[in-house]
Amino acid sequence: MEKQLEELRQQLQKQCDINQELQKQNKDLEHRLQEKEKLLQELQSNYEDLEFPSPCSNEANAEVRKSRAAVMAPEPIPENLEITRARVKKSVSEASLIVKSIQKNDFLSRLDDEQTAMMVDLLVACDFSPGSDVIKEGSEGDGMYIVAAGELQVTQAGQELRTLTSGDVFGELAILYNCKRTATVKARTVVRLWCMERQTYRTIITNKSKKKREQLMGFLKTSRTLKDLNDVQLSKIIDSMEEVKYQDKDVIVREGTEANTFYIILKGEVLVSKNVNGYQKQIRRMEKGQHFGEQALIREVLRTATCTADGPVTCFSIDKEVFEETIPIEHLELFDDSKVLQEAETPEKSSPSSSLKLKDLLPVLYQEGRFQGEPVTLGLGGFGRVELVTTIQRGKYYAMKRVSKKHIVAKRQEEHVLFEKKILKALQSDFIVRLHAAIKDTRYIYMVMEFCAGGEIWTKLKEVGRFTEPVAVFCTACVVEAYAYLHKKNIMYRDLKPENLMLDAQGYVKLVDFGFAKEMVRGEKTYSFVGTPEYMAPEIIQNQGHDFAVDFWSLGILIYELLAGSPPFSSSEPQKIYAKILDGVLKYPAYLSEAAKSIISKLCRPRPGQRLGNTKNGIKDVRHHRWFSSMNWHKLRVGQLEAPTVRLIRKGPCYINFDRFPYDQAKADEEFSGWDKDF
Repeated sequence: MEKQLEELRQQLQKQCDINQELQKQNKDLEHRLQEKEKLLQELQSNYEDLEFPSPCSNEANAEVRKSRAAVMAPEPIPENLEITRARVKKSVSEASLIVKSIQKNDFLSRLDDEQTAMMVDLLVACDFSPGSDVIKEGSEGDGMYIVAAGELQVTQAGQELRTLTSGDVFGELAILYNCKRTATVKARTVVRLWCMERQTYRTIITNKSKKKREQLMGFLKTSRTLKDLNDVQLSKIIDSMEEVKYQDKDVIVREGTEANTFYIILKGEVLVSKNVNGYQKQIRRMEKGQHFGEQALIREVLRTATCTADGPVTCFSIDKEVFEETIPIEHLELFDDSKVLQEAETPEKSSPSSSLKLKDLLPVLYQEGRFQGEPVTLGLGGFGRVELVTTIQRGKYYAMKRVSKKHIVAKRQEEHVLFEKKILKALQSDFIVRLHAAIKDTRYIYMVMEFCAGGEIWTKLKEVGRFTEPVAVFCTACVVEAYAYLHKKNIMYRDLKPENLMLDAQGYVKLVDFGFAKEMVRGEKTYSFVGTPEYMAPEIIQNQGHDFAVDFWSLGILIYELLAGSPPFSSSEPQKIYAKILDGVLKYPAYLSEAAKSIISKLCRPRPGQRLGNTKNGIKDVRHHRWFSSMNWHKLRVGQLEAPTVRLIRKGPCYINFDRFPYDQAKADEEFSGWDKDF
């Protein structure tokens, strides 16, 4: 027994020794870690000094600046500037050397072509014999030099720095301001230099700037968009404009792309053309002083023509975004030109046009990317595809729905298609996509619709995950207005979902795809099984007969999906979706507001007669719900609200807000049953 106790005691002692050793090692490790951390901090500090050097640390021994920076005292420039020096004629090779020297110099390379040409003209020749000082360290400088021939030696405080030879530029800082020379430059051989004094250089630049400003002011005053602005406002615009250069055949703006820039031609000529049957037909030629793209500054428009540089072209341009920052649009009383507005809007407001023929419509082609040169497909559906087309005459854009007639017959959808065309022709609401023409041939029926450049709400929702409440309120309010219009005309929509909501260029939402719409007499029921599983009301699933109440159910589902990113009842299997809908259990994410939960639950009541919008006050109850408390319904109806959806719309080619699809070259079979005789 004692022996066992002794063994246990020894084991315990051994364990204690091990523990002490471990504690010692831990302390040692801790100390080493602290040392390493300290070292790392020092290294980090040194690294930061290397990465972000002080502005004064040009030299190894530079000290931190303690005094104020030197003030550049402006030299007075006479009111009437004149260049007194005579122009010196140069040979082609001499002019070429000067131009190359200017172009490779960091500072002088920023001069424009005209300023460079004036420099070439006004540089004078200066000759120096070997050993002569051109510049003395510490002296005041008033000119710059370009080496035409010979060699010069540069020294600083007696130390040789470098040798200058033909084409080198030196002393250029002195043409900006009166400064002391920081080095001595001495001729090693016989030297010829091209020289320019500060006053001559400043006269060149100032004269050119004044002349250009006066010229631009005159050009801007001829713009009907900007003609009502005063000189102070026009001056602000000039200050915000940028000079851009184009080479021969460069496309400055392309027909069909989103317009967001205004251009004034400063130099050169621009050809304006339109796409006619796949070919660019020249409309007119523009030259110096003319401008284009002015509507882009205050309206969301698409380019109606292509503008191409005919030879080298220089333009002054300003983007819409910059313009709005410079001259807030709400402060302007401009562009009240009824003629311009009529030109832009009359075709859009006209009733569906039967004059549009298939031969008048041209496919819009992708301008870049892997489908470059192929026709633009805006969307694919179970019943066909939607393509982007334009017209020869007007250059307008349309979304053309093309559906195989044989497919329609096979799926027994003749009645739905005919009804969709009939409904759309009769509808004139700003919240419903317009039908401009219905066309057919032996293979397809075509519906030529209004083009909504902002793309599908569904695409935008997938891009951002879920919408903020203001965006969801605005989108839903647009749908409520579409519903109010439809229900007043006794039409049920029955296919609400983000995929069937489009954004126009202003960010307003429009209802598209009326394939499931149905005309109903109030008080009657219909018994078809129709809709998208996630959005179906319980009475459709249970075949109990349904009416306008199903549209309010789907409105509740839409609000939920816009705010949460996915619908409340979902599954990969439709039957499971239907089971969840019939169970009717709505689970809300924690971030949903009380008002949002309230409107969803009231719209998604299982009993149709209890649903918000379907009780005695009708759709007024929806509008008056507190979730819409911030909505000005009148301003929405007349299009005076600024849509919060605008920030979801991307800038670029007219099709940039749509997914891309490969072109389908296969043709549908012909179909001659005659069901479409009234189409």
